[in-house]
Amino acid sequence: MNSLIETLAKSRLFKGDLDYHLVRASMVLIFVLFGYQKWFAYEAETLIPFISNGPLIFWMYAVFGIRGASWFLGASEWLFAALLFCGFWNKKAGILGALGCCFAMIGTVTIIPFMPDGWDAAAGFPAMKGNVAFLMKDVVLLAVSFYLLKQDVVRASRVAAKGREWSEVGELRAEAAEQVTIRGDASVRAGDRTRLQTEKKDKCN
Repeated sequence: MNSLIETLAKSRLFKGDLDYHLVRASMVLIFVLFGYQKWFAYEAETLIPFISNGPLIFWMYAVFGIRGASWFLGASEWLFAALLFCGFWNKKAGILGALGCCFAMIGTVTIIPFMPDGWDAAAGFPAMKGNVAFLMKDVVLLAVSFYLLKQDVVRASRVAAKGREWSEVGELRAEAAEQVTIRGDASVRAGDRTRLQTEKKDKCN
């Protein structure tokens, strides 16, 4: 087992940020596909028991209606996918996308305790069935969203810290240059005074 661990540790697959990029790409793909579904009538009908029993999203039907709520979710998921995709290069966009994913997954995970007939009557809890079993995937997606959020925040903070360091270095260099200039001006003025005094002495002689 130790030899296997050493071999894997030396592999290029486990060096760098391959896992981080794979997780991001997977989330982009998932949210693009989920968002695409929401634009069709069949998905709007499928979402009725989920949205109706969601303690954080039940209000969507009152505000948008059945189709409108589905379209709202689809547009939101595509927005999050776009922000996550931009996060490959722009960590601030990645942070916004990951935050959106976290909120979306919290909205769906909180449906689980309120979903009717989510647990098998014969087997009892925790024997899942139907919609609850489907929603369990969102627990993993919530964890993945939080992982991306943490990674992007860490990377963005490092960039910001380097920027502050360079700014401080620039300020120190500017202050040093100013001091040199001040000392140089002082030396020039002292030299001018010395020269004037010498010229006065020469005239008196």
